[in-house]
Order: sequence, then C-alpha cells, then structure tokens
Amino acid sequence: MTTPKICVIDDDKIYQFTTKKIISNAGIKGEVLVFSDAENALEFFHQEFQNKELLPDIIFLDINMPFMDGWQFLDAFGKIFPKFPKAIEVFLVSSSVDEADTDRAAKIPIISGYIFKPFTKEKLLESLARLQS
Repeated sequence: MTTPKICVIDDDKIYQFTTKKIISNAGIKGEVLVFSDAENALEFFHQEFQNKELLPDIIFLDINMPFMDGWQFLDAFGKIFPKFPKAIEVFLVSSSVDEADTDRAAKIPIISGYIFKPFTKEKLLESLARLQS
C-alpha cells in the first residue's frame, strides 16, 4: 500500500502537528484525517461507514481525552466496525505506561497494537507494515 489514509484522534495540537510532520518526513503521501476529539471522529465514522474511499486504513487513537476518551470511543466504534467495507487497523497511542491500560487494550479484538508516546517514524513504519500483511 503506497498511499495509506491515516486517521489521528488526539486532543493535543502539538502531538497532531508532530505526527503529521513524522508522516510527511517518512515519505508517506496518503491523506491524514485529524480529529481533536473522539466524538467528532465517531460522528465521521457513523456518517461514512459505507464509504470505502473516505475511511482510513489505520487509526492512531489517544486514550486520555476530555469528553469522550479512547476507551469510550472504542466501545462505540466496535459496534459499527464490523459494518465497514474494508479492514481498519486501530492503534492506541498513549503516554500511559500503566499495565492496566496495556492489559485492557490486549483484550479488545479491534486493537492492533499499543504504541507508547513519543510517536516516532519507526513506530509509524512498523504500524504501516501491518497494512501490507
């Protein structure tokens, strides 16, 4: 896959900026969807769940956000996930090193992996490699 569509769901504007910069510096030319809160992201997925062209190939989701956190997003997202016309890899990206978070993530089938911040080019490329397999 040469031009993946990437979705970043994180309330931190600096993280959003640096993640987009990392994606660009890695030579990834695909579209990057950015949502500052999980509610807006969930609304997008509810509206576009049948539109294969608009859906991302991979989601990088923060856990700790105001209003709706990553866990709440995953609960709601998991209900519509099976209806999508294509596979989407979901990675949690967090500064939390709490074992309870990583254990909880490991029990959710739609989560492809858990990435500890800081997000790096290497972590991006490792995540994108899953799209190839």
